[in-house]
Amino acid sequence: MISKEDADTLKQLSAEEGLKLISTKFSEGVVFSTSLGQEDQVITDIIFKNQLPIKVFTLDTGRLFYEHYELLSQNNSRYKRKTEVYFPESADVEKYVNEKGINAFYHSIENRKECCFIRKVKPLNRALENAKVWITGLRSEQSENRENMPIIEWDEDRKLYKYNPLIHWSYQNVLDYLEQNKVQELSLHKKGFISVGCQPCTRAIVEGENPRAGRWWWESSQKECGLHTH
Repeated sequence: MISKEDADTLKQLSAEEGLKLISTKFSEGVVFSTSLGQEDQVITDIIFKNQLPIKVFTLDTGRLFYEHYELLSQNNSRYKRKTEVYFPESADVEKYVNEKGINAFYHSIENRKECCFIRKVKPLNRALENAKVWITGLRSEQSENRENMPIIEWDEDRKLYKYNPLIHWSYQNVLDYLEQNKVQELSLHKKGFISVGCQPCTRAIVEGENPRAGRWWWESSQKECGLHTH
């Protein structure tokens, strides 16, 4: 259990101290989902460098950039710890593609959300089975619907705690950490891809745009895929 005192303590701790506290309080069942973005590379570095007993996993949607696989391989080599990979169910993908088309997500928000559900949400749910704490790389300034997210919260739908150690970090804080610790990152970031998802659903942004403006750039929505609904 996470008490109010624990939650208040986490607010005062650094990301590294918080991750150490969480992994000590829960001897097992602490997991971290990485999309290999800049924030997630920070957390991966902290977990692996400190040899914390936290399972690190990623979702391979089948539509990622080549650069994702390149970085995943580099991580495994550098830290000598494997990041577990979860895939969508092939039957779900086949049904969606055969009935609606390979790029049906461009045609409606409903189609896009269904694709995200098949390729991201269902594999995530499998990865979170038996988890007690789900660590994420969310930051409050990434989008409007993340502004009021707490550092730790109870996810009633999944019956686990959701811990966001970087929720109050600025983008500059992230960049500083990556540089100071010589952390590898997606080469796409140097080309204007700040928030990177699936290849057909991500474009580079221009200066002044919200970091998530390049996600599902053809639609007006909350720019979420359903992984983080609170």
